[in-house]
Formats: sequence, structure tokens, C-alpha cells
Amino acid sequence: MQKFSIPMRLLHWLSALLVVGLFALGLWMRNLSYYDSLYQVLPFWHKSIGFLLLFLILLRLLTRILTPQPTPLASHKKWEQVLARGTHWLLYGLMFGLFISGYLVVTADNRPGTFFGWFDIPVLFSAIEQQEDLAGLVHEYCAWSLIGLSALHALAAIKHHFLDKDNTLKRMF
Repeated sequence: MQKFSIPMRLLHWLSALLVVGLFALGLWMRNLSYYDSLYQVLPFWHKSIGFLLLFLILLRLLTRILTPQPTPLASHKKWEQVLARGTHWLLYGLMFGLFISGYLVVTADNRPGTFFGWFDIPVLFSAIEQQEDLAGLVHEYCAWSLIGLSALHALAAIKHHFLDKDNTLKRMF
């Protein structure tokens, strides 16, 4: 059985964990009041982990380019292969939509973001009227879309494992 490389498998599962964690954290943050003790703390962690996820996704794309990918299983129909490839690229696209919109939210007040307080992420662009509101809306739509598509991605893997009884899921473990 041809598997994905160990770095790809680690980056896949770490990315998945961070995406779900950031989504949950984002939902939690939306319900905080200004006077809540976590009002400043949770956004700090959300932003820092979001920047970490960006780095991991860039590393994952580089790893994807530099390491051979397993060939599709013979049992996979052509439409399944096309759908899987398109889904993967759409997942990447939604993540980059989140990264860009999140960055625009963070820098809307013309102040840099921070990466765990270790260094600043500079403001490169801040000229859109109502930038924080518009970028926040895009961020929310991308987040919900990413979670929905990720759930379908997981269900497809489970379908391959339990119904088709093929090695699709095992190749990522």
C-alpha cells in the first residue's frame, strides 16, 4: 500500500486539529462580552495560532510539491479522483481566504498583528473602508465553508474505509 509521506501525514492531521480548534475558539470568542476576562486573551491565541497554521499550510504545500504523492487507487473512479483533487484545492483556497481575511481584520486599525508576542506581523495593506467588518464577514463565511467541506472530506474518507473497504484512509495514517 502506497502511503503519504510521514511529513505530509503529520502536517495533515496537525492542520486538521488546528482548523477545528481555531473554529471552536472563534465561536467561543463571538460570545464574549467586553468585560469578560478572556476578551483579550482568546483573540491573541486565535491570531497567533492562525499565523502558525498559515506557516504549516505553506510548509505542507512545499512538502506536497517536493515529495511524491501516492497514485490514486485503482478502485477510484475518475469522477472520484477529480472530485477529491478539486476538494483538496478548495480546502486550501478556503484556508487562504481565512488567512487573508483574518490578516485584514487584525490589521484594520493599522496596528501590526503579533505571533505569540515573539514578533510582529507588519501591516501591509489597510485602506479599505469598513475593512474590519467586511474582512470579518469573509472570514466567517470562509470558516463555516471550510468546516462544512472538511466534514464532507472526512465523511468521504469514512465512506471509502467502511463501505468501499479500500485503503484511502489508511494511506493517511
